[in-house]
Amino acid sequence: MAKRYRVDLTLEERGELKGLVSKGKSSALKQTRARILLMCDESEGRKWTDAEVAEALSAGTATVGRVRRRFVEEGLEAALNRKEQKRRKAKVLDGEAEARLVAIACGDPPEGRATWTLRLLADRLVELEVVESVCPETVRKTLKKTVSSPG
Repeated sequence: MAKRYRVDLTLEERGELKGLVSKGKSSALKQTRARILLMCDESEGRKWTDAEVAEALSAGTATVGRVRRRFVEEGLEAALNRKEQKRRKAKVLDGEAEARLVAIACGDPPEGRATWTLRLLADRLVELEVVESVCPETVRKTLKKTVSSPG
């Protein structure tokens, strides 16, 4: 069966990929994808099957097919680099808001309380208009990754 996505590299593209692989300065993922494209290049003469390329590079045949498809449909840069994560949410607390949270947590608790609770901290951030809204779980995760200890 004929390949649906044929990789025909230009001399410039082939030179760029060979340079990328020989320097070894880029990530392993990028180098593997470059090697896949070099091995799948049909303008060189030798035609590797997806299974042969996958076995030679210790990659999956689906990976080889995806790299070939992305090269044909989107170009060299898209085939080499990771896709942008579209479903990733924006952070609720940026660096400045995290610093304010830590400062509040390290300070004195409200009157009538012995310590800060996560809910109290979340409410205080909203009250001070640091953020529009924040849940206690976000406050917990943020405080967990900080080095300072409020207690």
